[in-house]
Parts: sequence; structure tokens; C-alpha cells
Amino acid sequence: MTRLTGNALRVTVFIGENDTWHHKPLYSEIVHRAHAAGLAGASVFRGIEGFGASSLIHTSRLLSLSEDLPVAIVVVDTEERVRAFLPQLDELVEEGLVILDDCEVIRYVGRETAPGASGRKGKKSL
Repeated sequence: MTRLTGNALRVTVFIGENDTWHHKPLYSEIVHRAHAAGLAGASVFRGIEGFGASSLIHTSRLLSLSEDLPVAIVVVDTEERVRAFLPQLDELVEEGLVILDDCEVIRYVGRETAPGASGRKGKKSL
């Protein structure tokens, strides 16, 4: 089980939902590369409205613009590991915004599951 506490670095990547890398969703490629790099975790959040450098507002309320909603990919790990991952983001993200924030991890504990098991098990004490 991996544990991460204390000072960390958070990288957030803002892109469009329709952005791709070799015909696959760009957000998926970023998550898979973060996983392959051994980073502590990555999550993708789909926005309901936003705009970027193009100043074009994308919103889920207008049918005509709902195909390319904003997406944020958030990765948190030690500063050393996040900074080592940045060159991959530089390669992948042609349009978008990449930001770094210092943060403090209070609790990070993975779920223990038996091979082939699915779902949540009972709460375990640390």
C-alpha cells in the first residue's frame, strides 16, 4: 500500500474534452502516463462551463457547444516525482493550461482488495 503525506506538488492540466493524442482522449493518455510513471494518483474532472485562451465559452447548457467541455486532470505526488513528469506533459499538451501548486497531503491511503475482488471492503484501521 502506497502512502504519501506531508508537502507535495499538485499539477493541474486544463484541456478540452475533445483534445486527442494519437486518436485517443488526451486526458486518458495523461492519466495512463502518470500511472506508468508511478505517480501517486491522477483524477479527471469534467467541467460544465468554461473558456480558455480562445475566449470561446463552452457550456453544457448549449447543445451546439456541449461537445468540447473543459476537462481538468489533477495529479499529486512529491515535488521530485511531479517535476520529473512535466516533460511528458510538455510533449502532450499543445493547447491548454498546466499549473503547479504546493500542497500538503493530510491522508493518502490506498484500498486493499484481494486479487479478482471488486467493490469496497469494510473499513480498516490504519
